[in-house]
This record gives sequence, structure tokens and C-alpha cells, in this order.
Amino acid sequence: MSTTSDLTPGKPRERTMRRVTLTAAFTNLFLSVAQIIGGIFTQSQALIADGLHTLSDLISDGVVLLAGRHSNVQPDSEHPYGHGRIETLATVVVGLLLIGVGVGIGLDAGKRLFEPERLLNPEPLALAFAVLAIVLKEGLYHYTIRVARRIRSNLLKANAWHHRSDVLSSIVVLVGVGGALAGLPYMDAVAAVLVAALIAHMGGRLIWDSARELIDTGLGQERVARIRETILAVDGVKSLHMLRTRRMAGSALADVHVQVPARISISEGHQISERVRLAVIGAFEEVTDVTVHIDPEDDEHHPPVLELPLRRELLARLQEAWAGIPQTRQIENVVLHYLGGRIHLEICLPRTAVADADEARALTARLRQACKQLHQVGEVVVYFREAPPTG
Repeated sequence: MSTTSDLTPGKPRERTMRRVTLTAAFTNLFLSVAQIIGGIFTQSQALIADGLHTLSDLISDGVVLLAGRHSNVQPDSEHPYGHGRIETLATVVVGLLLIGVGVGIGLDAGKRLFEPERLLNPEPLALAFAVLAIVLKEGLYHYTIRVARRIRSNLLKANAWHHRSDVLSSIVVLVGVGGALAGLPYMDAVAAVLVAALIAHMGGRLIWDSARELIDTGLGQERVARIRETILAVDGVKSLHMLRTRRMAGSALADVHVQVPARISISEGHQISERVRLAVIGAFEEVTDVTVHIDPEDDEHHPPVLELPLRRELLARLQEAWAGIPQTRQIENVVLHYLGGRIHLEICLPRTAVADADEARALTARLRQACKQLHQVGEVVVYFREAPPTG
């Protein structure tokens, strides 16, 4: 079960990645020494080659250690979204190493197919070293992939598959040695070519997935549809548009435009946006951040309001239009609603600005008529507020 510290960037996640990778590095070091020495004593060129292959895995482990240290650094002024893409780049490097390993095994196996003098003639003890390599590498694979899934690290997943590729190459050694002992010297080379293709395919897949992440490929359609349903289920959300997602290392980011009732307060709109953000983060483990843009109307289909004046300019024009209305000096607040390509006004006056209801109706009519001198103004609503009780 995942813990919060494992799922968030920072020191805990870095320590987890370092622990797993150091375990792999020490195992690789021990195994490579055993394979090389064992290959020399059992006269198995395949075992020696597999030992050198295992030794090269230390380079991959070094890449993971370096990337794990830097990718989990907290966001700063130059990297406000964090450093997760370092992990993505490192995954590409591990993918390239896998392709290199696959090509190397394939070329060597191909040469041996056409050069009978290079076919192996090992001792039976070489089988024991091949089995040892298979057991240790398979154990490393399961250990690494389990932790990688828990902390959502594509880089650790890549290294786990690197361990699995080593298992396959050791199986090739086992089959090759067994085939040579059974009088079938070509079995080793044929099996090696097939495994080399599989290893190269793994590396290519890792590079492809990382490249898609680097160009901000979004989550799958089904996942996006579920995020949409989660947002629409939040109270106060009328509709949504411009829902976008992108991946970053083992996490995903999202941003969305949410339409809410047009005349609610700013604080209520903010409350709805926070509920949307928390709902998505709570429902989808990989989503770590959601940016919510609040819209009073669907700005994809309604007239644009960007050409309309802002408050300071509009109030200056209104003051000119209200010049002949002395009561406007008592206006307490003017609320602006930018809707449908026009500005709708809510004007608040104290109840003491008028003597009775008839004067209130007359003042309201004068204010509406004056406001209508500005073609950008739409609906005008006038309120007369009772003074709060004193004492």
C-alpha cells in the first residue's frame, strides 16, 4: 500500500529510489564477478559475455541514481513545475542502453551462426552460474518493479525491465550451454537472436513513451472522460471546457475551464474551484496538480469581453454620465458582470438617499437612462440598502 511520502517528490521518494538502485548495483557487481570468473574456469564464452553485460548494468544503475537525486528536488524559481522531466530523460538513456544491449547480443549471435568455429564448448558447471544469474536478476526485477509502481517512477520501471532483459540473456546462456552439452551448438545463437529482438523492443518502447511525455502527450481518452465526470459531479459546476492533461515523470498535471453560475461571489467561485481541484486529485492517484479557471459563461461560444473597459475606465465614464444626478455621490458599491459581450451593473445606494418608494423608482430610472449612454452597458439593477443597526 502506498504511503504519502512515497508518492510525493522530495527526499522520501529519492531515498526509496536510491535504496532500490544501490541494492541492484551491489547485486550486479557481485554477479558480474561471479559470472566472469565462472566463465573463465568453465571455458564458457557466453558466461563471460553475460558477466560483462551485467557489469555494464552498473552504468544504468548510475544513471538511475543520478536522475533520482536531481528529479526529486523541490520546485524552484527556474523550475516551478519541479524537476521530474530529468527522470524522463534518464528513462530515454536506459532505453538506449537496452537497445544497445539487444543489438550487441543480436550481432554476436548472428556471427556465431555463420562462424561454426566460434560455437561454444563449455563445462557443465557453467549451467549453475547461469541459473544463479537468472534467480538473482529475476528477484531484482520483481523487487524493482514493485517499488516503481508504488512510487510511480517510470525510471525505476525502465531499470526493472533492464533487469528482466538480463534474465532473458542469462536464459540464453543457459539454453546455449545446455544445447552445446546436448550436441545442438546452434541453439544458443538462434535463441540469442530472438531475445536480442525482445530486449531492443523493450528499449524502444521506453524511449517512445518518454518521447510522448516530453511533447506533453495527454492522458488516455478514457482517463480524461473519467476526470470530466468527476468535475461535473462537483456542486456548482454547470459545465466545463478546455480540459487538458499532460504527464511529468510518474505524475500527471491537468488544467480546465469550469463554468459556474454567473452572479455568484468571487469567494464562492474560488470555493468551487478548490473543490474541483481536490476532487480530481483525490480520485486519480497519478494527478498531482490541477489548475482550475472559473468562467461565468461558456467563453468558447459567447461573445468575447476582452474589448470591454475595466473598472477604473468604466467608472470614470459613468461619473461623467451621472454628472446631473447628485445622489450618485452616495453610491456605496458598483458590481460589474461581464456577460454576453456587455457589462451589467449592480448599483448599491443607502436607503437614506431617497425619501420614499416613488423617489427610489424615479432615481432608478434616471440612473438606468444615464448608464445606457455607454453602449457597452447592459442590464442595470439598483439596490437601496438599509443602514445596519447601531449600538
